[in-house]
Amino acid sequence: MSVATSSNTFGFRDRNEVRMAEAAASNLFAEQALEQNKRESLDLAIKARWVALAIVAVMLPVINPSWGVLYYEVMLIGFALIGWVQRRIGRVGQSRAELALIFCDLALMAVICLVPSPFAPDSWPAPMQLRFNNFPYFFILLAVGTLAYSWRTIFAIGTWTVGLWTVGVGVMWWFSDARPDLTAALKTAFAGNPELIGMLDPASIQFGLRIQEVVIFLIVAFILAQTVRRSNQLLVSHAAVERERANLARYFSPNVVEELSHNDEPLKRVRTQDVAVLFVDIVGFTEFSAGRPPQDVIETLRVFHSLMETEVFAHSGTLDKYLGDGLMATFGTPLASDNDAGNALRCARRMLEAMAAWNAERTKAGDPEIRIGTGLHYGPVVLGDIGSNRLEFAVIGNTVNIANRLEALTRPLDVALAASDDLVMRIRAETASDPVLEGLEQRPGQTIRGMDGTMTVWTLD
Repeated sequence: MSVATSSNTFGFRDRNEVRMAEAAASNLFAEQALEQNKRESLDLAIKARWVALAIVAVMLPVINPSWGVLYYEVMLIGFALIGWVQRRIGRVGQSRAELALIFCDLALMAVICLVPSPFAPDSWPAPMQLRFNNFPYFFILLAVGTLAYSWRTIFAIGTWTVGLWTVGVGVMWWFSDARPDLTAALKTAFAGNPELIGMLDPASIQFGLRIQEVVIFLIVAFILAQTVRRSNQLLVSHAAVERERANLARYFSPNVVEELSHNDEPLKRVRTQDVAVLFVDIVGFTEFSAGRPPQDVIETLRVFHSLMETEVFAHSGTLDKYLGDGLMATFGTPLASDNDAGNALRCARRMLEAMAAWNAERTKAGDPEIRIGTGLHYGPVVLGDIGSNRLEFAVIGNTVNIANRLEALTRPLDVALAASDDLVMRIRAETASDPVLEGLEQRPGQTIRGMDGTMTVWTLD
């Protein structure tokens, strides 16, 4: 098999398949990110709720040292329980149970703010309850909600609060008892000042202040909803970035992915540089797969590819492509280092060790052993990405051909590894004495198909 060009394909050939695959991957990462964010946000929201409840529980007796405050302390326990249930049932997406609990939160707050404490000894007109200015407590529920819920839910909290407060104030106004004696006393005391009388009248609802409360709350809810919406958009964008990093990680080692993620279009520039190329292939795979169930063959290939790609990434290599029962990897792409040749040979030797361990397991299970052949060469290649809509990172040059044919040479030589003299010399230039060269046997005068003359090859059984 002649391989003059190889490429990493970040996608599929059919554009519709590309879009479908990208959308599915994007949705998967987005869902995972949103799910994780919802869990973490709910934990944070519940902690914030309990801290706020504890502060309020301590504050109330201080500002209102009376038995009537017991009513509010008991109600705080109700808020704590609702928060606990919200944590238990919270999930990503629309949840009627969560919305019902949020509504219970707001309804309970409205009752606390508008209904006098049954333990209070005082008897005064119901509108006097509004003079305690309890409406700001709704902002606590709104603020806690921004930690865990979507922008739509935040805006719903704003509208539900306005609705509940408006209905509650309306009911209070409709059923409140007039106190003409108090009103008459105020008119006598502040005759000629009707505005002051209206402000001090215990039976007055003060509709202007009530309208101001709900309008400001609705504005704040809208602003916070947009903030949450923006935050979720950033979260989804971050998930898309993580998806792209995961796609890169399918081809490049983690340290290369890290380098690529911090540069703008680092693969665009077509250039020539020296790299190490490695081919690995299963020996006699056609005979091995003959007569076996397709499922067994595919499963064997999956385990084999997994073992091989693990070693490629562990040695700072780039998985260039799968070749059926083999693969091609490069070392020094897209960024060269000072020990690319050594990394390639270390990777090949670790591949052989991994196969030996796997064969030991296969022997115990009664399965036949699997032999591999590996070919390595070091030399100049042309590399860079090609294509416009479909990104391909291409490694082009005769170095690729030679590495592939060295892998094929392992069959007639009956060895597991064949490396070029150029690779060995480069390793010696990288390190004065590298133990990775131990055990290699020099075989001069080898004929390589497609090459003029002969070359020195180093082999390992």
